[in-house]
Amino acid sequence: MSFFRITLHRSAIGLPKRTRGVLMALGLRRRSQTVFHPVSAQFAGMILKVKELVRVEEVDRALSNSEVKAERTPDTGFFVERRGNATTTGEQGGLLRRGGVVREAMIMAAEEKKNSDSSRVVL
Repeated sequence: MSFFRITLHRSAIGLPKRTRGVLMALGLRRRSQTVFHPVSAQFAGMILKVKELVRVEEVDRALSNSEVKAERTPDTGFFVERRGNATTTGEQGGLLRRGGVVREAMIMAAEEKKNSDSSRVVL
Protein backbone atom coordinates (compact mmCIF):
# COMPACT_ATOMS: atom_id res chain seq x y z
CA MET A 1 0.00 0.00 0.00
CA SER A 2 1.35 3.44 -0.93
CA PHE A 3 1.20 6.57 1.17
CA PHE A 4 1.35 10.28 0.49
CA ARG A 5 4.08 11.98 2.52
CA ILE A 6 2.72 15.52 2.92
CA THR A 7 4.88 18.30 4.40
CA LEU A 8 3.58 21.82 5.04
CA HIS A 9 6.05 24.09 3.27
CA ARG A 10 4.31 27.49 3.39
CA SER A 11 2.36 29.04 6.24
CA ALA A 12 -1.42 29.39 6.14
CA ILE A 13 -1.44 32.81 7.82
CA GLY A 14 -3.70 35.22 5.97
CA LEU A 15 -5.33 32.54 3.81
CA PRO A 16 -9.09 31.96 3.64
CA LYS A 17 -10.76 29.90 6.33
CA ARG A 18 -11.66 27.25 3.76
CA THR A 19 -7.98 26.70 2.86
CA ARG A 20 -6.97 26.52 6.52
CA GLY A 21 -9.75 23.98 7.03
CA VAL A 22 -8.27 21.73 4.33
CA LEU A 23 -4.89 21.88 6.07
CA MET A 24 -6.52 21.00 9.40
CA ALA A 25 -8.32 18.07 7.74
CA LEU A 26 -4.96 16.83 6.47
CA GLY A 27 -3.57 17.14 10.00
CA LEU A 28 -1.08 19.92 9.22
CA ARG A 29 -0.72 22.60 11.90
CA ARG A 30 2.90 23.84 11.72
CA ARG A 31 5.41 24.54 8.96
CA SER A 32 7.73 21.60 8.24
CA GLN A 33 5.26 19.20 9.84
CA THR A 34 4.97 15.90 7.96
CA VAL A 35 1.97 13.57 7.88
CA PHE A 36 1.28 10.33 6.03
CA HIS A 37 -2.05 9.44 4.42
CA PRO A 38 -2.97 6.47 2.22
CA VAL A 39 -3.16 7.11 -1.51
CA SER A 40 -6.83 7.72 -2.30
CA ALA A 41 -8.95 10.10 -4.33
CA GLN A 42 -10.14 11.89 -1.18
CA PHE A 43 -6.63 12.85 -0.06
CA ALA A 44 -5.53 13.61 -3.62
CA GLY A 45 -8.39 16.15 -3.88
CA MET A 46 -7.38 17.80 -0.60
CA ILE A 47 -3.77 18.00 -1.73
CA LEU A 48 -4.81 19.69 -4.99
CA LYS A 49 -6.67 22.37 -2.99
CA VAL A 50 -3.47 23.33 -1.13
CA LYS A 51 -0.83 22.32 -3.70
CA GLU A 52 0.98 25.68 -3.40
CA LEU A 53 1.50 25.21 0.33
CA VAL A 54 2.65 21.59 0.60
CA ARG A 55 5.30 19.22 -0.72
CA VAL A 56 4.07 15.75 -1.58
CA GLU A 57 5.92 12.49 -2.20
CA GLU A 58 4.59 9.00 -2.70
CA VAL A 59 6.30 6.50 -0.39
CA ASP A 60 5.94 2.77 0.22
CA ARG A 61 5.30 2.94 3.94
CA ALA A 62 4.39 5.52 6.56
CA LEU A 63 7.30 6.44 8.82
CA SER A 64 6.91 6.79 12.57
CA ASN A 65 7.47 10.14 14.26
CA SER A 66 10.86 9.03 15.57
CA GLU A 67 11.96 7.96 12.06
CA VAL A 68 10.92 11.33 10.61
CA LYS A 69 12.81 13.12 13.38
CA ALA A 70 15.91 10.99 12.77
CA GLU A 71 15.81 11.96 9.07
CA ARG A 72 15.78 15.64 9.96
CA THR A 73 18.61 15.44 12.52
CA PRO A 74 21.74 17.08 11.07
CA ASP A 75 25.14 15.43 10.84
CA THR A 76 27.19 15.66 14.06
CA GLY A 77 30.19 17.23 12.32
CA PHE A 78 33.88 16.74 13.03
CA PHE A 79 35.33 15.45 16.28
CA VAL A 80 38.67 14.01 17.36
CA GLU A 81 38.59 10.25 17.69
CA ARG A 82 42.15 9.66 18.88
CA ARG A 83 44.92 12.11 19.71
CA GLY A 84 48.55 11.35 18.92
CA ASN A 85 51.71 12.74 20.48
CA ALA A 86 53.04 16.11 19.36
CA THR A 87 56.02 15.85 17.00
CA THR A 88 59.13 18.02 16.96
CA THR A 89 57.63 20.27 14.26
CA GLY A 90 54.62 21.03 16.41
CA GLU A 91 52.12 18.97 14.40
CA GLN A 92 49.67 16.80 16.22
CA GLY A 93 48.58 13.44 14.95
CA GLY A 94 45.06 12.23 15.24
CA LEU A 95 42.19 10.89 13.23
CA LEU A 96 39.14 12.94 12.43
CA ARG A 97 35.76 11.39 12.02
CA ARG A 98 32.80 12.85 10.16
CA GLY A 99 29.41 11.47 11.07
CA GLY A 100 30.87 8.28 12.53
CA VAL A 101 32.88 7.19 9.45
CA VAL A 102 36.68 7.14 9.73
CA ARG A 103 38.37 8.56 6.67
CA GLU A 104 40.54 5.79 5.26
CA ALA A 105 42.89 8.19 3.48
CA MET A 106 43.83 9.83 6.77
CA ILE A 107 44.57 6.47 8.35
CA MET A 108 46.74 5.46 5.42
CA ALA A 109 48.57 8.79 5.51
CA ALA A 110 49.27 8.38 9.24
CA GLU A 111 50.64 4.86 8.66
CA GLU A 112 52.85 6.08 5.81
CA LYS A 113 54.17 8.83 8.06
CA LYS A 114 55.15 6.28 10.69
CA ASN A 115 56.79 3.95 8.14
CA SER A 116 58.82 6.45 6.12
CA ASP A 117 61.59 8.58 7.66
CA SER A 118 62.36 10.94 4.75
CA SER A 119 58.88 11.75 3.39
CA ARG A 120 56.53 13.95 5.37
CA VAL A 121 52.76 13.58 5.16
CA VAL A 122 50.74 16.42 6.60
CA LEU A 123 47.28 15.56 7.84
